[in-house]
Amino acid sequence: MPLLLLLMIVLSASAYAAPPAATEYKLSNGLRLIVQEDHRAPVAVVQVWYRVGGSHEHDGITGISHVLEHLMFKRTRHLATGEFSRRVAERGGTENAFTAPDYTAYFQQWAASNVAESFRLEAERMQHLLLDPEEVANELKVIREERRLRTDDDPGAAAFEQILAATWQTSPYRQPVIGWAADIEQMQLEEIRDWYVRHYAPNNAAVVVVGDVKPEALRTLAEETFGKIPARALPLAKARPEVPQQGLKRLEIIDPRLRVPSLMMNYKVPGLTQVGPGEGAPAEWEIYALEVLAALLDGGASARLPRALVRNGGPALSASASYAASSRLMDLFCFEGIPREGVSLAQLEKAFRAQIARVQESPPDAQELARIKTGVIAESIYQRDSPFGQAMLIGSLIAVGLDWRLKDTYVDDIDAITPAQVQAVARKYFHDDVATIAWLMPEARHD
Repeated sequence: MPLLLLLMIVLSASAYAAPPAATEYKLSNGLRLIVQEDHRAPVAVVQVWYRVGGSHEHDGITGISHVLEHLMFKRTRHLATGEFSRRVAERGGTENAFTAPDYTAYFQQWAASNVAESFRLEAERMQHLLLDPEEVANELKVIREERRLRTDDDPGAAAFEQILAATWQTSPYRQPVIGWAADIEQMQLEEIRDWYVRHYAPNNAAVVVVGDVKPEALRTLAEETFGKIPARALPLAKARPEVPQQGLKRLEIIDPRLRVPSLMMNYKVPGLTQVGPGEGAPAEWEIYALEVLAALLDGGASARLPRALVRNGGPALSASASYAASSRLMDLFCFEGIPREGVSLAQLEKAFRAQIARVQESPPDAQELARIKTGVIAESIYQRDSPFGQAMLIGSLIAVGLDWRLKDTYVDDIDAITPAQVQAVARKYFHDDVATIAWLMPEARHD
């Protein structure tokens, strides 16, 4: 038996021998609690996921989810400003939060004996956040400065923001998570309070715990803390689908602050949330085939893009591909590259297109696919080896409306993909009618 195939089998088997099955409870107020036991060390990760993020916002209030994330670390009815973080630090824990297009999440990592404190603290700010006008005004100044440093004064980030806005016409993914500068500037305290009341409810949240814990004990603890918070009527989530694209979009961004030119090619593709019985819906295998295709093209130094475009004096200084299968809405399969000195963006784009055509014209051979699958499976297993990674996987699936148990079938789903299926998705989804191609240049072209 070839070594690569043997390694893949060993890795697949080890995935099932990893942690015990997770346990889910649903409280009467709608809050979901998922507990994953991991008794290798006396530690635990507690994450609280709210199903609200940048893609739930509308024009005029973009960035409000991120603003609220900042303010959740301020005062509550029973906690002074900064007391939440102080309590975590005093017990040797770490904490933070993040806002994404599809969700906002908060977490603590510390000794498993502190899980009860996590539940008490998170339940407190889920229902008793207080918004002080002066603190809100100061935090908005902080966020405006954050946007200036990370986006406006960063030519690459500013260009990426413009590209997303051009790629999507009606999808809310066209909006930056941090918000447009004008919306942050004009944001009002009452808007933030309304966003909190509308979305920070137990029936719009999931609590994920991974670590040296017992599920039934945490269920009792959750009832005593989160269970006392009443459910609320949630706002109607109106569909904001992307309209069909009518041909290739091209974008040229000229910014003298850019040190080198670069290329981005975005193709609109479905994810797991689009799978279904409806007409035109993708089959589930297509999503896993796209994952394998991303690894085929950019799954390490031996993948096709670095091998063909970067190594041995190829036309690119860097070449990459990426795809996210678990977004709430249709998302992107992205290609990015920086040309080697003396290579034009037109030449680099042609080289990328040649690699796309190669997989469209002929499927990968069995040995190459086995190597690719090994890498994808190994990465999945490494993620499961981390309590934080396990919690992230569970929470991110729940937050976009997927069954968290998909994590348990992922290895089998990837392993089942055939060379012909990889070729099929490349043929189906990589065409100009759904593409946006952007050239980023320090100066205008002189044709």
